[in-house]
Amino acid sequence: MTSGATHGLHLILSTLVDLAGVVFVDEVTYMIALEAFQQFESMRVVPVPLNCDGPNLDALGALIDKYRFKPTGNKLFWGVYYTIPTFHNPTGILFNEEINKQLIRLARASDILVACDDVYNLLYYSVGKSEEGSGAYPPKRLFAYDIEDIGTDDWQGNVISNGSFSKILSPGIRLGWMECPPRCLEVFRASGILKSGGAANNYTGGIVSSLIQLGLAEQQLEKYSTKYSERLRAAADVLEAKLPAGCSFERPKGGYFIWIRFPEGVDCVDFNQYSLKHFGVTAIAGSRFAFGETHRNFLRVTFAFHGADYLRESVEKLCRAAEQYLAEKSVGN
Repeated sequence: MTSGATHGLHLILSTLVDLAGVVFVDEVTYMIALEAFQQFESMRVVPVPLNCDGPNLDALGALIDKYRFKPTGNKLFWGVYYTIPTFHNPTGILFNEEINKQLIRLARASDILVACDDVYNLLYYSVGKSEEGSGAYPPKRLFAYDIEDIGTDDWQGNVISNGSFSKILSPGIRLGWMECPPRCLEVFRASGILKSGGAANNYTGGIVSSLIQLGLAEQQLEKYSTKYSERLRAAADVLEAKLPAGCSFERPKGGYFIWIRFPEGVDCVDFNQYSLKHFGVTAIAGSRFAFGETHRNFLRVTFAFHGADYLRESVEKLCRAAEQYLAEKSVGN
């Protein structure tokens, strides 16, 4: 157990990865994770190009070859690839199954750790139907691909699935979990912060255990999935109808986010200020999720927090702001 996904990530960085190690990270990614990486000043952060169906594995392989080194300390891994393979934050994409398999092979060959934030895995909307017709199913976690070979002579485990109950039960409970191979589990058990209290957030962990055993957690998850699906549909329908020419987005099938692309040259930090001033709405500019000065012409919209009616009204305002902003910028040029 952890006190949430960010706590899990901090444990991974502080106990498993060489302090002079390398953090490979999607360009773009969760902005709080980027802030966490910067607190480990001796580690090098290296962005990896992200395609519409997962990381560019050729680029990742070349970067691994470039930065690979032999650790001098007693840590398990010289490098870690941090990613969000299921309904990625901020892009909303779902990694392709073949890319997941190739990523596992690459991690084993280079002995890096893949640390996955699997916080949206169970929040899926119309991903597909099972062959038996028993309903929708969640996409497999990357950890599931890794343990398919468990029991073979050379299997050690190179993936940690870092989950959070904050996304599927309640944001305030600050409780998470990690699914990890035995070699990582033993290191976590020996860490001072977990050894001291036996686990993280014991009291809340007991409550959540009871919620799971009584079937109440599953009921809550079903409620969230239904509501979030309605909210996604409300926001995406308005975007499809009202988003001005030159802007685009892909409707996600799960998670929390819609990733909107503006025309090249548009600075969404500036657009946010314009939209807030003239229409009273704003989102988060893409540059917030980038390690460098990239993706400035992107905007992340969160649909999970507000109700469907509020979203329709607000997203329509955002679209009108975009149309007016782009028209004025065109006149100005």
